[in-house]
Amino acid sequence: MEREMAQCLADLSPEVFEFRDDSHLHIGHAGNRGGGHYALTVVSTQFEGVSRLARQRMVQQRLQEAFAQGRIHALSLTAKTPAEFFGL
Repeated sequence: MEREMAQCLADLSPEVFEFRDDSHLHIGHAGNRGGGHYALTVVSTQFEGVSRLARQRMVQQRLQEAFAQGRIHALSLTAKTPAEFFGL
């Protein structure tokens, strides 16, 4: 799933792409029909001047197919500009 997500987000030209699979923490979770629980940190200049909500949508739109097919059940997302992430 990490490689697939990275490919889906490649057009954002992320300076940082961090992936964590937390699925093992949610085994037996109510409502989970088998999709994974993931956490992403994406840092991109394309987030500059974009609201936090719009950044979330930018990422989720690119992962829409995986959500629709049930491969992603839950996603924790941190989307920042390089200045925000690196403290510039």
